[in-house]
Amino acid sequence: MNMKNISPDKSRPQPYILVVDDDKSLREFLEIFLAREGYRVISAPKGDVALELISSERPDIVITDVRMPDMDGLDLLIAIKKEWPDIPVIMMTAFASLDTAVEAMKEGAWDYLTKPFRIEELRKVIEAALKSEHAETTEVEAEEKIYRLDEMVSRSPAMLNIFQTIPRIASSPSSVLITGESGTGKELVAKAIHNTGCRRDKPFIVVNCGGIPENLLESELFGHVKGAFTGAAHEKKGLFAMADKGTIFLDEIGELPMLLQAKLLRVTQQKSFIPVGATKPVHVDTRILAATNRDLEQEVINKNFREDLFYRLNVIQIKIPPLRERPEDIPLLVQYFMEKYSYDETSLQGVSNYAIEALQHYPFPGNVRELENIIERSIALSTSTLLLPESLSLARHKAGNGEKQPVSVEPHALSHEIPDEGIDLDEYLGKIEKNLLLGALEKSGGNKTEAARLLKINFRSFRYRLSKFGL
Repeated sequence: MNMKNISPDKSRPQPYILVVDDDKSLREFLEIFLAREGYRVISAPKGDVALELISSERPDIVITDVRMPDMDGLDLLIAIKKEWPDIPVIMMTAFASLDTAVEAMKEGAWDYLTKPFRIEELRKVIEAALKSEHAETTEVEAEEKIYRLDEMVSRSPAMLNIFQTIPRIASSPSSVLITGESGTGKELVAKAIHNTGCRRDKPFIVVNCGGIPENLLESELFGHVKGAFTGAAHEKKGLFAMADKGTIFLDEIGELPMLLQAKLLRVTQQKSFIPVGATKPVHVDTRILAATNRDLEQEVINKNFREDLFYRLNVIQIKIPPLRERPEDIPLLVQYFMEKYSYDETSLQGVSNYAIEALQHYPFPGNVRELENIIERSIALSTSTLLLPESLSLARHKAGNGEKQPVSVEPHALSHEIPDEGIDLDEYLGKIEKNLLLGALEKSGGNKTEAARLLKINFRSFRYRLSKFGL
C-alpha cells in the first residue's frame, strides 16, 4: 500500500465519520457523542443509503452495525472495501459472535466492538484507526517506503499488510495460526503479536513441538506431579502454566502427536489441562499462537491432524510470503544483517550492486534465515571491505534429485587481471554491461523480452539498463 494514497485531506478541518445503524436512538447518540469529540458526523439507517453517502461525502471512517435489514454489515463492509479500500470500517453488534468477528476481520474490518461497548473503548478504536490512516514516518519512512514493526523491517506490500494486521489482533484472546515456509520469520511475527498486545509485560514462551522427544513432550507442555512416572522425583510446572496470563508460541505445531492434540484441544476450549499423574485440572489464561510450514488442511484430510483442533487454532491466520516473492526486501535485509554482523572496521563496509542482483535472482529455499547465514558467512570469510558476487556461496537444487550444491556467482569481468596503473571499476563494468546488453539483443534478433531472459533479469530491469546506456 502506498501510504501517500491515504494521506489526510488537508482541506478538512476535522475527521469525517459515517455511522450506519438501523437503531435510530443509537445513531442519534453517536452523532451527539462524536460531534462533542470534535468530529464531523453523518449517519445512515441502512447499507444502500450508506454507500450513496460514502460515494458523495468520502468519510474518513465508517462505523456500522452488523445486523441490519436488506444489506447487513458484512455485506456493507465487503462493498466498501471493494470500492474504497483505504476507508477504515469499525463493526459493532449486540450479538457477540466469534465467527462473525473473524469473518469481519478477514474481510478487512479495522476493529470489532460488541454492544453495549464502553465510550472509552470506542474513542480509542477511532483514534487508532485515524492514526493508522494518517501515519507518516513514525511507522513508515514514506520516501523510501520502509515499513517497520517490532523487530521486523520490509518494503513489501504483502508484509505491510501483515504489519497492519498485527496491532489489530494483538490484544485479542483469539488463537492465531502463522503459516509460511521454513525461515520466513514466523517466530518474529509471533513475538510482534505478543509485544504489541496487552500481554506484552507477561511471559512469552516458545515451544518447538518438533524438537522435544514425544515421550517428554506432554510433561514439558503440561507438567507432572511427583511420582507420575519413573524418574519424576519432583513436581514440575509445565510450559502452559509458565505462560499463564501471557502467550505460548507452539512452533511446528504439525509435528504434535495425535494424543497430545486431544489434550491441546481441551486447553483451547476450556482453558484448563491435567498435569501428568494429577487428577485435578489446572486453569490458565494463556493465549495460543501456533506456526507451521505444513499444509494443515491437507494434514487433516490425511488424518494426521485433528480437524477440531485445526479450527480452534486457525481462528486468525497470518500467511508469510517466501522471500523469493518479495525481492524488494533483499537489499534492506542485506544491510540489516551487515550491520548486525560487522563487528569492526575490517568488516564489510558496503555491498556491490552485482551482489544484490545475484541475491535477487536466487530462489532462497531457506528464505530469510538462509540470507542471514549467507551474509554472516560472507563477512567472516571476505578479504575485501565490499561484498562482491564471488563472496556469495548460494545453494541451488540439482535438477531432478533436489540435492543442494554450493555454487559461486561470479561476473566474467572479475576474472581479468588489473593493470599496474589501476582501473576505473565503474567505467570498466559499465562497458561490460553495455556489451552484454547489445549481445543479448543481437542474439535475440532485437526481441527485448527474449534478451532479458537470456540475461536472467526481468523485463523492467532490462528496459532500465537500455535507457541508462542510451540504447
